[in-house]
Amino acid sequence: MNVNRYSPLSGNAHLGDEMRQVFERFFGDADSDASKVVTSNWTPRVDIKEENDRFLILADVPGVDPNAIEIDMDNGILSIRGERSASTTEEGERFSRVERSHGAFYRRFALPDSADPEGIVATGKHGVLEIVIPKRAETKPRRIQVNA
Repeated sequence: MNVNRYSPLSGNAHLGDEMRQVFERFFGDADSDASKVVTSNWTPRVDIKEENDRFLILADVPGVDPNAIEIDMDNGILSIRGERSASTTEEGERFSRVERSHGAFYRRFALPDSADPEGIVATGKHGVLEIVIPKRAETKPRRIQVNA
């Protein structure tokens, strides 16, 4: 005997996502942030960590070819985009549940002035995208003499 949790929106997962987004826009959500882009079909979860000499972004992108992920840096905004293909199904094949999202994703992150955009490197392994953003060398303020 299979036990499945009942959800009134389970028949159409995409509709459930859209309704959740509408409620989040009106009422707010602690998990919601501006890095998620409305045109995405799904949103990879990320961890962002600041260390002494770098920032680290870890994004969960299982099923996405690391070579097909695009990372761009423009005016202090780091953008990540890619796509996870839908699994192919045989004709007549039926699923009792489909929870894994597929399609395009797009996330954006505003980097602080201390980030060095020239040194950014990214690697993808085991479904995790790791983006390392080094910090610039610390600049010290200096006093400028005013000549009369």
